Amino acid sequence: MSRRFAHLFALALAAGLALAPLGAPAPVRAQDSLELAKKRELEEIRRQANEKRKAAAALKPRETRALGDLRRTEKQLTASRRRLLQLQQRQKALGAQLEVTRANLDRSIRELENQRDLLRRRLRMMYVFGPARELEYLLSTSSFAQLMTRWDFLNMVAEQDRVLLDGVRMRKEEVEANKAQLEDNIGEVQSTAKKTTKESTQLASLRTQKAKTVASIQTQRQQYEAAAAELERTARRIQSLLASLERKRREESDRARSEGRNPQPYSGDFAKGQGQLDWPVRGEVVGRFGIETHPRFGTQIHNDGIDIAAPIGTSVRSVGKGRVDFANDDYEGMGGMIVLNHGDGYFTLYGHLDAVLVSNGQEVQPGAVIGRVGDGGSLKGPILHFEVRKGSAPLNPENWLR
Repeated sequence: MSRRFAHLFALALAAGLALAPLGAPAPVRAQDSLELAKKRELEEIRRQANEKRKAAAALKPRETRALGDLRRTEKQLTASRRRLLQLQQRQKALGAQLEVTRANLDRSIRELENQRDLLRRRLRMMYVFGPARELEYLLSTSSFAQLMTRWDFLNMVAEQDRVLLDGVRMRKEEVEANKAQLEDNIGEVQSTAKKTTKESTQLASLRTQKAKTVASIQTQRQQYEAAAAELERTARRIQSLLASLERKRREESDRARSEGRNPQPYSGDFAKGQGQLDWPVRGEVVGRFGIETHPRFGTQIHNDGIDIAAPIGTSVRSVGKGRVDFANDDYEGMGGMIVLNHGDGYFTLYGHLDAVLVSNGQEVQPGAVIGRVGDGGSLKGPILHFEVRKGSAPLNPENWLR
């Protein structure tokens, strides 16, 4: 904004001061022209500030919608992550159950093998002794009742072996079925968890995109608001300048009448030096004449001069003979600033000064030290902002310097 304000200020200054005589106050008509230019500038700045405010307000609904989208996505992401956590806990619990089931299955297998070993040993004994031994066991009784008792006992032992063996076999089958079911459940949970993890990842990516959209809209709105605020500050400065010009106009008019002076036209030879002028300061040109990107707002602006990087305190010299028409050591947005009138409508502007070493109305010679390089109001570090103008038209300074 400082560069634009310097442009508008210099434009208005040119309208009023380019025709001013060296060493004499500006005539009333020039002062009126300057005030008119400033009033028009004030109207334009207020219009632009209003447009920026409207643009910022227009972004509010978009920002609200984008924030709503972001909140909905965040809720979906939270729910997805909660489901994933529950699935992970379920998977962990099923895994623990599976370990217990495997241990039970191992125990059932061992019991079954033990019962089978016992049955095999019993069958082996029966084979070794044969049916005759059982018959001998039955017939060695002293009564029929004792015979039946022994017969029932042998049948009971055989039945117990069968029941025990069948029971162990059934438990083994149940445990195996339980193990298979648990493995199926774990596989299903793992598959669901995998899908949920993918969903959470996609939602997290979507959330990041929506957050960037919100941030972009908010940044754009803040830029509009900041630009509007700076334009409004500039409008207040111009309003103050208009009041100052009115006071100065009355004072100079009264002084001219009291002294009986008649302004005499001043003509210099500034135009003859085109392409031969010494540089006001030596350094790298970091901002050239023409369109460039505003370093704060990222918008396209017109640089009406050039920006020359140099250490703070470096001497700034006049590029030609002239009169100081404006000198201010703390001009908001430009730091210290000097405007030299070279006659025939030509003038030069020197901005971002750390020190102003001349005063209004003072005559200077080519090469005279008029100020020091500074960084006040600069977004590029210590620089000298330098302009050459013919009336209200900015000229490329590099075409005038050698």
